[in-house]
Amino acid sequence: MNVLLWVLIGGITGLAIGLAIAFTIGRKATNRKSRNILKEAEEKAEMLKKDKILQAKEKFLQLKAEHDKVIQDRNNEIGKTENRIKQKETVLSQKIEDFHRKENEVTTIKANLSTQLNILNKKQAELDKEHLRQKQILESISGMSVNEAKLQLIETLKEEARAEAMIQVKEIIDEARLTANTEAKKIIIETIQRTAAEHTIENTVTVFNIENDEIKGRIIGREGRNIRSIEALTGVELIIDDSPDVILLSAFDPVRREIARLSLHKLVTDGRIHPARIEEVVAKTKKQIEQEIIEIGKRTAIDLGIHNMHHELIRLIGKMKYRSSYGQNLLEHSKEVALLSATMAAELGLSPKKAKRAGLLHDIGKVPDNESDLPHALLGMKLAEKYKEKEDICNAIGAHHDEIEMETLIAPIVQVCDAISGARPGARREVVEAYIQRLKDLENLALTYPGVVKTYAIQAGRELRVIVGADKVTDTEAAQLSFDLSRKIQDEMSYPGQVKITVIRETRAVNYAK
Repeated sequence: MNVLLWVLIGGITGLAIGLAIAFTIGRKATNRKSRNILKEAEEKAEMLKKDKILQAKEKFLQLKAEHDKVIQDRNNEIGKTENRIKQKETVLSQKIEDFHRKENEVTTIKANLSTQLNILNKKQAELDKEHLRQKQILESISGMSVNEAKLQLIETLKEEARAEAMIQVKEIIDEARLTANTEAKKIIIETIQRTAAEHTIENTVTVFNIENDEIKGRIIGREGRNIRSIEALTGVELIIDDSPDVILLSAFDPVRREIARLSLHKLVTDGRIHPARIEEVVAKTKKQIEQEIIEIGKRTAIDLGIHNMHHELIRLIGKMKYRSSYGQNLLEHSKEVALLSATMAAELGLSPKKAKRAGLLHDIGKVPDNESDLPHALLGMKLAEKYKEKEDICNAIGAHHDEIEMETLIAPIVQVCDAISGARPGARREVVEAYIQRLKDLENLALTYPGVVKTYAIQAGRELRVIVGADKVTDTEAAQLSFDLSRKIQDEMSYPGQVKITVIRETRAVNYAK
């Protein structure tokens, strides 16, 4: 038992000793291997350190070379800049020296000028004294002050200038007439000859023929109710007198007269005449006339070759057929002015289409639907502007009676052609009283001027002859009188066409042989 125990103890002890020896040997082997690995690592680290140091040295050398190059470039630039600054300093120094030299010269010149100015001031003072002395001597000799002499000299110069101006004006007018009258007359005569127009005087009364006097009674109706109904609906006065088979329709509005005439014709043809039927027929006739007005406007525009016109202007053109001016049918007058304007514009090298359009529309202000306080020329211009007509057309419409300033060459053409159309023989008529009054006004207007002895309005008021006293009016003043009269008549009077003013100054020497 003890032996076995000791054997077991000895075995355990031997095992422990063997394990201790084995551990010691293994540890030594591990330490040796670790030392080898550490040595290798140290060798690699040393080699890596040397490489890094070598790379750092190369990088340093490269950066140093680049830095040296930059420093060198900067030094070169600084050197160049210093050179330029030195050059500029040299130039500036030279300029400063020149400035100082010129400043000295200016100072010297100022001193000289100051000396000369003092001398001039002294001489001016002496001259003023001498001038005052001479003026006093002249005033004492002439017996007039300086202001009085100036006024007299100014008046003398004014009279001489006025006389010379009138002579120049007369020469210019005579020269213009020699060069312009022939061509102007040629153009106007050719224009008038190429445009033929038929003239018929419009009346304010329409004659309605009936078959027998029995129809008169039916038109009058019981207690006059039919005739009152017709007059109230149409605005036309029916004159039924003892004239056989005739009824007169009286009204200043041709549209109303035409509506009344057509309505009567329909009523008489139908045979039914009573207030209800009259109202129905008049309403239909008004629509018929309105449609006819539009057709007339369209046909007129087509006949004249005028296109792209607003439909409201077309209607107003058609309405012209039922309007008259001094007895002249307004539509025929406007068509004639359009043709005359186109011809004259073509002769002058302008646009015939624009002139024709302006000529047709120039009196459009006479046929508005609503009454206006504006003159018909300005009202026509407003209507044309409203319906998008061009500016030159609107200006020609508004300026054809000089209410506004003419801005284009079409405006005077329309004005002249309007006067030509109205001045044709038989084109217009005037009330006798107004005609006689116009002649008296012409003569009395000329008599208001000093030196006028007698005046005569001749050729139906288209020429005014003024006889002046030879001892009161000179030739130059006679020319001035003719000019002033023409302007005053143009500004203060209204007349168709134009008025020629002739001033006659006659000198007679009379002696008797005994």
